[in-house]
Amino acid sequence: MLRLGVRGHDMEKAPFDNLVENIANKGFCCTQLALKKAIDTFNVNREAMTSGMALYMKEVFEKNHVQVAVLGCYLNLGHPDEVALREIQKNYEAHIRFASLLGCGMVGTETGAVNKEYAYEPANHSDEALEIFIHNLRPVVEYAEKMGVIVGIEPVYKHIMSDIKRTRKVLDAINSPNLRVIFDAVNVMSIDNYRNQDDMIKEAFDLIGEEIDVLHIKDFVVKDGNIVSRQIAVGEGLLNLPLLMKLAKEKKPMIHMLIEDSVPENVLVSSAYIKKCYEEA
Repeated sequence: MLRLGVRGHDMEKAPFDNLVENIANKGFCCTQLALKKAIDTFNVNREAMTSGMALYMKEVFEKNHVQVAVLGCYLNLGHPDEVALREIQKNYEAHIRFASLLGCGMVGTETGAVNKEYAYEPANHSDEALEIFIHNLRPVVEYAEKMGVIVGIEPVYKHIMSDIKRTRKVLDAINSPNLRVIFDAVNVMSIDNYRNQDDMIKEAFDLIGEEIDVLHIKDFVVKDGNIVSRQIAVGEGLLNLPLLMKLAKEKKPMIHMLIEDSVPENVLVSSAYIKKCYEEA
């Protein structure tokens, strides 16, 4: 059974209750909720993330039959400043506590950069950067274990955990049942490797397939020597979605899939193509 959703901040801007209604009305069963990106009508900073707010949101989601697949907390766990890093870790802890009451699938994160700008530099791909990330991630996962919450890490080519093999190293180093993977095939592609996407998708299911817990779905084109995915409807680019859907249907039935980088004008086009590929897989 296809379990398809969309990120809240890719929807039309609306008050929280209406946002959730809109997600349901478009036929989606789940969402990725990044509090600060999706909600601007009330305070969602760390001090506002109370049990009352979590249970209110849970009530709204349940009323609309929408699951929170991922509570997004995409902050830089490779930050070089210790004071800033501790604040980042506190934000992860707050999201983990919130998730435990909201009843969502996981708290999701990308894997940062070695600079405070959270930008690509070659040092992101070094062994030292990977060790820094593992060191900074470990207490976050330990806190998640205490709270009974899953943390989902997402490999991204420009970040520290840049490919499937480095993802496997992180999983083995942390060695926790509460650490899982959000897999976005496009995010591990670069201008140098995108032609090998079939091998990369197969490698993901072979090497980290056990831990893949959520799929992000977006398409991409190559423009001016760069991989571009923003606002491109799924099915209008170069992604081999039939292969991805075949593997997902076979190995991960009922996995949450989330359309990413969409806009309200094309999200239903993306949804229809994903459903077609899944049904034909």
